[in-house]
Amino acid sequence: MVSQASGTPLGDAAAEDAVTICRDLLRFDTTNYGDGSGPGERLAAEYIAGVLADAGLEPEIIEPTPGRTNVVAVWPGANPDRPRLLVHGHTDVVPADAADWRYPPFSGEIADGCVWGRGAVDMKNLLAMVLAVVRERRRESRPPARDVVLAFVADEETGGHHGAGWLCQNRPELFEGCTEAISEVGGFSVTLPTGRRLYLVETAQKGIAWYRLTADGVAGHGSMLNDENSVIELAEAVARIGRHRFPQRIRPALRDFLTELAAELGEPLDLENPAPLLKALGPVERIVGGTFRDMATPTVLRAGMKTNVIPGQAHAEIDCRYLPGSEETFLSELDILLGPHVRREELHYDIAVETDFTGPVTDAMRASLEAEDPDGRAVPYLLSAGTDAKHFSRLGIACFGFVPLRLPPDFDYPGVFHGVDERVPTDSLRFGARVLDRFFDLC
Repeated sequence: MVSQASGTPLGDAAAEDAVTICRDLLRFDTTNYGDGSGPGERLAAEYIAGVLADAGLEPEIIEPTPGRTNVVAVWPGANPDRPRLLVHGHTDVVPADAADWRYPPFSGEIADGCVWGRGAVDMKNLLAMVLAVVRERRRESRPPARDVVLAFVADEETGGHHGAGWLCQNRPELFEGCTEAISEVGGFSVTLPTGRRLYLVETAQKGIAWYRLTADGVAGHGSMLNDENSVIELAEAVARIGRHRFPQRIRPALRDFLTELAAELGEPLDLENPAPLLKALGPVERIVGGTFRDMATPTVLRAGMKTNVIPGQAHAEIDCRYLPGSEETFLSELDILLGPHVRREELHYDIAVETDFTGPVTDAMRASLEAEDPDGRAVPYLLSAGTDAKHFSRLGIACFGFVPLRLPPDFDYPGVFHGVDERVPTDSLRFGARVLDRFFDLC
């Protein structure tokens, strides 16, 4: 297949290289436990730096904390006067219990047409495809259309404090001149009942707010009357929050996605009740379905130490996700649900992100995808979770989720994120490498 701009094909060997590099990366245990006890990202970072150095680039290894390692390099483009593009991805992964897996989670096993391992979709797949394309294009003296900053970062899974967040705060000059960025949780295909494939490009993310809730009461003996029982106050507040449905708010990315989906299905679009359209998405309904409204999900309860003792305090934790533009109204509504006897304390906060699906970069995404899959169409969507894009967007960079993967119709993409038996089809990796090769010519 021929790249539209250069006329030079990405060879089969280079596309296969994406599979090989993915296997190599999966064999590095980069588990992030969130408490500093994990192995860190150093070995994977050294491997990545070696690939980049072998390709003639000059990678910088940056380690804010021993073992928490980042790699940044500049890939010179054909037109250095144009604004730069940022390609970023994280090397850390969430924990995996090998006893639950069909194949060991750090084996990089190839079976049933997939590469298996923790990080296969989150997100060593993109790292592998990018490294394979960079290596091939450097070998063939085919620069990208403009300078590309490559950032392989640590610690995304627990907030980026040793990775993207630290770099943006302490080394922002590394990303000077970058106007757009691509990274994870977008670009994957969904096959509709019509046979048409939609490639969901992430252009917006919900904000994140985690809170500890505390109810104060009067401690006492469980056998006695007590009208100030902290457990009751907390339980009632948690139940109100857990059962509450916040108002539906259709943000631009979701509206555009629903419009495209309805058109492809030949169905009318009812923005008052669009949820039935999502049934055509299969498992991906779980991702998109979480973007219609703000959400507050109770996740942790703690109270008491003995069955016959009423505790003076009870605690809970809630995971809140708010839509772009709705933070103030969401918090006001949440406080009403808490009631007068329960207070909240912020544990973690991050911004919502929203980017228009317009301009040369999105045109390049559409063209590169549709050149490799004429029956596919790139559409924007809103992500209910969060990524390192939140950090880079603070630098004024327009961020997109674009990991091009043509997936089998029955592949449960949401189910493998942080799940048991995480894997990525080998054909999807080869497809993604070809798409990225075109994209770097067109962006």
